[in-house]
Amino acid sequence: MSELMTTTYSMWRLFRNCRMACKWRYIDELVPLERDPNLAFGSVIHDCLECWHGERDLAKVLDHIDRTYPNRAQDDHQQADWHLARAMMSAYAEHYPAEDFEVVALEKTFEGPIVNPATGATSRSFILAGKVDGIVRQDGQYFLLEHKTASQIDASYLERLWTDFQIILYAWYLEQTLGITVSGIIYNVLVKAKLRQGKGETEAEFEARRAELIAKSKTGKSSAKRKLPEDDDTFQQRLQEKYLETGMFHREVLYISRDQFEELRAELWELSKAMLDARRRDTFYRNTSYCFQYGRPCAYFQLCRSGGNPNVIENHFQRIAPHEELRDGAGEDAAPVF
Repeated sequence: MSELMTTTYSMWRLFRNCRMACKWRYIDELVPLERDPNLAFGSVIHDCLECWHGERDLAKVLDHIDRTYPNRAQDDHQQADWHLARAMMSAYAEHYPAEDFEVVALEKTFEGPIVNPATGATSRSFILAGKVDGIVRQDGQYFLLEHKTASQIDASYLERLWTDFQIILYAWYLEQTLGITVSGIIYNVLVKAKLRQGKGETEAEFEARRAELIAKSKTGKSSAKRKLPEDDDTFQQRLQEKYLETGMFHREVLYISRDQFEELRAELWELSKAMLDARRRDTFYRNTSYCFQYGRPCAYFQLCRSGGNPNVIENHFQRIAPHEELRDGAGEDAAPVF
């Protein structure tokens, strides 16, 4: 009997969207050398929220952020993310000084068989594993706590939470593993402020602006002063004021329908059969409609376009075992939140 392959819903979602992309990641174990900065920031905030909900010690959270961005003094991207993470988590701690739920578990992992819901047959090739951000108890009912970072929250964003099938399927597995009934999901959404730290003017930029003002002045003079870079304290204060605005944090509760469990289990079973067929025939077709699904090229677009050129692999990819999100300290990185 062959060894069972561990899978996650992220893998099955990618297989459903583009079988070739799924092969690159989960069979060939290729990962782009350059990681999407939005996903990296989301992982940092997930770590911060795990720390906050576990110990409610803001100093530890901020220390974690400081240690995550050690090169911020020389790296503009690290500096920007460091500012945003500190302001976001400081404001979060102030916004939720107490919770009306009890934390039961954080970063809870699980695994279980993939079962044909029509016959009860268990897959001899695959098991499903996953990790949820948290399990909480509120008014005697259990809920999954799911953290999201978003660029904005509007009606369209909240409507799309319904399509977050991964967390619903994971709820079913946790029910089987823990022997509890999961009533729903509490989505904990944090908005990423779009403010940027003022860079100030170079000497050349200032002189050009000053000359332009003088040219327009009737006196032939100007009292303009050079715009200096915004210091860290001033920018941090501006960010924290932004997080006092309504709508920067949001909680949305969705209740789970039992029918959704059966639909998703059936879908998972069908996907497992399709994967077996693709592996047996070594046939993983491309879904070119997915190449720019999130307004940017798929992480494997360059590789597909080159026909799997070994030079592209050597220069732009590394091999990392799949499902790193299941290991301690790793965050979900298979796809954008939405």
